[in-house]
Amino acid sequence: MYLHLGGDTTVRTDDIVGIFDLDNSTLSGKTREFLFRAEKEGRVVNVSNELPKSFVLCRKKNKYMIYICQLSPLTLIRRAGNITKISE
Repeated sequence: MYLHLGGDTTVRTDDIVGIFDLDNSTLSGKTREFLFRAEKEGRVVNVSNELPKSFVLCRKKNKYMIYICQLSPLTLIRRAGNITKISE
């Protein structure tokens, strides 16, 4: 199944490693460094031009992508949960 992140962006739910709150997770220097390095490598996609609230880490094979999203982590988790319920 797919999860709609906003705009024209969807990702496969099987590829999602985690959904993170941008404000809380970037308090850690390690997370900031990870995001900075990913951006330099071209692995960050900003889904919206609005104020970002979360980021979604996805992995396909051995490559990862980070999607910066204006939706809250709770909204994304609820959407993913609804997808799981529908597919059952």
